Amino acid sequence: MCTHTLRSALINFATVCLLMIWAIPLVHAQDLSLVIDPAVLTLEIGETTMLSAQLVDENGAVQEGQVTFFSRARRSLSVDRQTGELTAIRAGTFQVFASYRSLDGVRYMESIRVTIPFPPLETISLEKAPAEMYKGTHVQIEAEITDMAGQKRTHVEVAFNSSDESIASVDRYGSVHARSNGTVIIEATAEGITGTLVLRVVDNPISYIEISGGPARARTGDVISFHAVARDGNGNAIEDAPIQFSFVSRPSDNLAPSASGQIELDGRFVAEDAGLFTILASVGAVSARHTVDIVTRDAGREVELIGHGTVGDVNTSDLWIWEGVDGRDYAITGTWSAKGDALFWDVTDAANPTIIDTVTVDARTVNDVKVTEDGSVCVISREGASNRKNGLVILDCTDPHNVSTLAVYDFEMTGGVHNLFIYERHIYALSAGRRYDIISIEDPASPTLVGSFAVPEKGSRIHDVWVEDGIAYSSNWADGVYMVDVGNGIKGGSPSNPVIIGHYAYPSGWNHAAFPYRSKETGKFYIIAGDEAANAAGEMMGYAHFIDFTDPENPFEVARYEVPEAGSHNLWVEDDKLYIAYYQGGLRVVDISGDLMGDLYKQGREIARYLGSDPDGKDPNTPMAWGPQPYKGNIFFSDMSSGLWVIKIKEREEDRPGT
Repeated sequence: MCTHTLRSALINFATVCLLMIWAIPLVHAQDLSLVIDPAVLTLEIGETTMLSAQLVDENGAVQEGQVTFFSRARRSLSVDRQTGELTAIRAGTFQVFASYRSLDGVRYMESIRVTIPFPPLETISLEKAPAEMYKGTHVQIEAEITDMAGQKRTHVEVAFNSSDESIASVDRYGSVHARSNGTVIIEATAEGITGTLVLRVVDNPISYIEISGGPARARTGDVISFHAVARDGNGNAIEDAPIQFSFVSRPSDNLAPSASGQIELDGRFVAEDAGLFTILASVGAVSARHTVDIVTRDAGREVELIGHGTVGDVNTSDLWIWEGVDGRDYAITGTWSAKGDALFWDVTDAANPTIIDTVTVDARTVNDVKVTEDGSVCVISREGASNRKNGLVILDCTDPHNVSTLAVYDFEMTGGVHNLFIYERHIYALSAGRRYDIISIEDPASPTLVGSFAVPEKGSRIHDVWVEDGIAYSSNWADGVYMVDVGNGIKGGSPSNPVIIGHYAYPSGWNHAAFPYRSKETGKFYIIAGDEAANAAGEMMGYAHFIDFTDPENPFEVARYEVPEAGSHNLWVEDDKLYIAYYQGGLRVVDISGDLMGDLYKQGREIARYLGSDPDGKDPNTPMAWGPQPYKGNIFFSDMSSGLWVIKIKEREEDRPGT
């Protein structure tokens, strides 16, 4: 397959993963057209209407066939696929599609634009606004806007105004500067609605500031916590002092100087480049400073190629490595858009991965493969089955040289199983991209449905699920990461009674995979959420979001790992290292030890990278890393273009114990 063809295939793959499952080849005969009624539509929030669609020839004669309706804006529009009933949920402008299959199997598609007007604004309140300010200080206020539908509104133009600029001024961004003693009214106005704040300016009692917490030297990527105390002339602490942190930098060289970093309101600072950084803690004209010498992190290590198993006839999907019941080491890899093969490997000699058995099932894609904790049962997913039943195939892999089928499970899985996970003799399997079903395999020959979980949002979709310590972490595209008790006990959940613990969604809506990670050094708990997307050129996009879930009810993003020239896929975490497949950017290994903040890539936390390039691969010399798994000191990863790879990170002499 040439590079252009591979790019086209990847666009199709990412499109499927991103739920654009209706982007299929269309045929438009010159004398036939698909007509949707109405052709243009405006609905108020909560309003419902019916759509209809007909395929007609040039004389207006209606052709026979089957029509379905859908929209990719599932959180904003509810569309009944069969009846065309359409309900407006959220404001905006969206497309609704009609897909029409004629009796001879040809598919036609058209769309209409649906506009849901934004409701009028109802209230504006000024947040983060004190009732009192010290003269000479600044504070940033924010306008929180709510419309008549009760929705919080952003991207609304707000005009700020002060009743007396000589007492306190406010700029267009809501930054208030206290100038002289007195009382002033600050207003925020948008679309005829106004919110007000009564503000009193008083004398500034602060004489000096003490700053502490910073070392003399640190590395790029090290998060340093500064603490500042404002005091009056008698040395008393001013508890409500509006201390602001900032920094100035001087790069370690003068070659296109770029020393940069990030500092938070709470005084946490991290640098991306080496140099001298001076941290400033200020209240008005009073300030304190601390200078830190930041040196390069020097995380990089050399990579050694241990072994490679070429798959040259089909594209490779996911992998799983495990120790068999006989004590030897084995791997299984899936295949994508091919003939339904799952390949079993002996990797006891990691330098020579050897295919020992092949299981072929009724599917085009065996996307996911997993093995039970005891190494006796393997489960593979099916997509594109000839009878559309898809589902799972449960295998006896006690002897990976002679794998046999124990059961096929396809109850209500006609839409295909894209991903799955096995935890304590239960399979967590995606069903039609809408939910994950929980299936007991206490008796693997008789799988039994015991529970199910779907995000409680209309039109929600799911891509992946991972289970650890009785908690399921699902990746739900626009609905983000969901953390669900399926046996941990924190919320009383079980496989038959999944209970939500917490969730977090980010604006891009690309949440494709998630992995839990607790830092031993800091005690903080993160969910690392990976994106997946593709641009029009077929280049994969997206990155890893580090979400602090230490308090599951108040998660927030703290860091990212973003490779500018490539896009993320599957990931794994072990021993404070992130292993992440970056498609055309190869496999990446990242130091995630200690506190995390900012852009880990720019901070130099990348330990290693490896691009698997094979002239004999399905797509020759075209690295396309799919998924990693560290195992017994080696790093295994599957590559869509070329099969199974085994690498190792070399230790440096100075890193070895006793040197």
